[in-house]
Amino acid sequence: MERLQRHQVQTRRRFLSESACGLGMTALSTLLAKDAPAATAPPRPLAARPSHFPARARNVIFLFMAGAPSHLDLFDPKPRLRELHGQPVPPSFLEGLPDPVIKASARVMNTPRTFTRHGRCGMEFSDYLPHLAGCADDLCMVRSLWTTSANHDPGQLLMNCGTVQFGHPAMGAWVAYGLGSAADDLPAFVVMLSNSGLGLDGGAALWSSGFLPSVYRGVTLRSQGDPILHLSSPEGVTRPMQQARIETLRDLNRLRQDETGDAEIASRMEAYELAFRMQVSAPELMDLSRETEPTRRAYGLDREKTRWFGTHCLLARRMVERGVRFVQLYHTTWDDHSDLNRRLQTNCEMTDQPAAALLQDLKQRGLLDDTLVIWGGEFGRTPMNEFRRGVNPGKEGRDHHPYGFTMLLAGGGIPGGRVLGATDDLGYHAVSDRIHVHDLQATLLHLLGLDHTRLTYRHQGRDFRLTDVGGRVVEGLLRA
Repeated sequence: MERLQRHQVQTRRRFLSESACGLGMTALSTLLAKDAPAATAPPRPLAARPSHFPARARNVIFLFMAGAPSHLDLFDPKPRLRELHGQPVPPSFLEGLPDPVIKASARVMNTPRTFTRHGRCGMEFSDYLPHLAGCADDLCMVRSLWTTSANHDPGQLLMNCGTVQFGHPAMGAWVAYGLGSAADDLPAFVVMLSNSGLGLDGGAALWSSGFLPSVYRGVTLRSQGDPILHLSSPEGVTRPMQQARIETLRDLNRLRQDETGDAEIASRMEAYELAFRMQVSAPELMDLSRETEPTRRAYGLDREKTRWFGTHCLLARRMVERGVRFVQLYHTTWDDHSDLNRRLQTNCEMTDQPAAALLQDLKQRGLLDDTLVIWGGEFGRTPMNEFRRGVNPGKEGRDHHPYGFTMLLAGGGIPGGRVLGATDDLGYHAVSDRIHVHDLQATLLHLLGLDHTRLTYRHQGRDFRLTDVGGRVVEGLLRA
């Protein structure tokens, strides 16, 4: 008898489960009441979490130059190229490391670019980057990066996700997982894409949450129209109605999560609630009318060639002001296998002024000290030319090159006015202070207060991390 009475007890969970139809009717009546009073705001999706140790940076802006800019024509002048121009690469540069991208017809190719020194530090820049050159004293130029993939898809995956395999979390996802969100009504990880008309090789896998809960995935924002597709409510749906709908969905999802324990249900709930808050915050974020005219001109919003990337750079500054942890801007493509000079000039004209304006604006507003800015691609370009059928002499390009390339870093605990590392006389191999992609990732996490060996996630019986089984913090990239 006592056992029978226990089974007849009507628990809250049992009542709700058996009353689904009644709940549906209640929810429907609430949604139809357009003038219903607004309920309390839904809770923030990801509370900020403490770092492993004191951080030097709070946010990251990664200007990813997809396709691989030529370090030899922008950052790393080599007089020896001029001496050997048109000749085969000396065997001494190729010993012990067969290069799969060298063609039988490849010859050393000098750069026609002019390099000059800038800033108090005397950092050398190509004449194609006059605006970034003006930021020399705030930049750390790393000339000794190297990677293990010479193809775009795996190279971009390695740089952004720490592995050449699809299905792993991006850097921004790892950062959001490790630190949570510092923004109440914006995602922790935001992605914006260029309008160059050229595709991105790695695609959406580069901002995926991988095996992490989907709430950590990068959210792609558009700079025109709705920031996110379908963010605006349909005509006739008021904010109180939308809020009531979200609260009903949240209650039903919680019931389901209690039954199944599925973590993805929590991610779905958080996504709904964040989207609801973004219906107010995102339009305000995208409204640049409050920016001064000098600011808009500085970012190049008054010129067709720079307007798109300039808008994204300005939005990136506005996002870190509002607490977005990781902002990534993709500009495609720097994959100049032919007609190098013309294509390189076009990409530099589109991105140089906005990138420099971003650095200067962050510094002026006191944001650069705790915002880490990164500029670079997935690998470099060869010191040899690349002839392609139908390409006229003088229209040569450079092939993919993983053994030595350059990236720029600024802010967030990075020492300004410093050149770190070097390549050999042809710019072929990184030969001093060599920094692998995993070392760069470990250092980025360190600046954010995260130990890359402790930031792990168990998946399929193994603890995974951004840096796989490698990576070291580069002391030369840490401001004293």
